[in-house]
Amino acid sequence: MIHLLEGPKTKLAATWIALVGGALGLHRFYLFGPRDRWGWAFPAPSLLGLYGVWRMHEFGQDDQLAWVLIPILGLVLTVAMATAIVYGLTPDDRWNDQFNPHGAAAPTDWRTVTGVAVALLTGAAILMATIVFTAERYFEFEVQEQSPGR
Repeated sequence: MIHLLEGPKTKLAATWIALVGGALGLHRFYLFGPRDRWGWAFPAPSLLGLYGVWRMHEFGQDDQLAWVLIPILGLVLTVAMATAIVYGLTPDDRWNDQFNPHGAAAPTDWRTVTGVAVALLTGAAILMATIVFTAERYFEFEVQEQSPGR
């Protein structure tokens, strides 16, 4: 792990780390080190969202706390996918100016572009699922509140 934090930072690694471990902030730690405040902002909401998924699995669809927590996970995952896209599409010279001022890293190749495509597809699917889940739960709650048996 320490070896990854030293040396040139590649767009390939940053893109795929954001894609796979972005919900935990691993991409931020790769680029900025373990003291990065934004990196530490990712794990808590991700774990809250996972707790919501566990609650829905354990207590069923009527658990209102899960309704609130699950969209948080969806948003964190969407941000991670968007970050992977931004990393992969950053021009090589700008990337090197920001992350490799003492030497150039490997240029963009097909593996980086593949990571961007996977992040785009995954991020879009997660964002749509989060919006649909949230809207469905909201309208179910509204109908339940307005039902005469309540």
